[in-house]
Amino acid sequence: MDTQQLMGLGLEPVLTTSELAEYLGVNVQAIYDLRNDGRGPSGFRVGREIRYRVSDVLGWLEGLHEPAPSVRERGGGR
Repeated sequence: MDTQQLMGLGLEPVLTTSELAEYLGVNVQAIYDLRNDGRGPSGFRVGREIRYRVSDVLGWLEGLHEPAPSVRERGGGR
């Protein structure tokens, strides 16, 4: 089932732990460690596997965003 069909059903795509790790460019163990520490994206179990809603991952990533340092923080202010 492709993304268009899922959207037509009112469902959003989900990622496996491996897919999420690949997308982020990290080892799968890093995802498990983040979840274990309570710092990872929320997920849900389907049998023995964990799935992550794309919207939850995007929200989690947005929460990690760090603003650019101000001029004072860079040492250029008076």
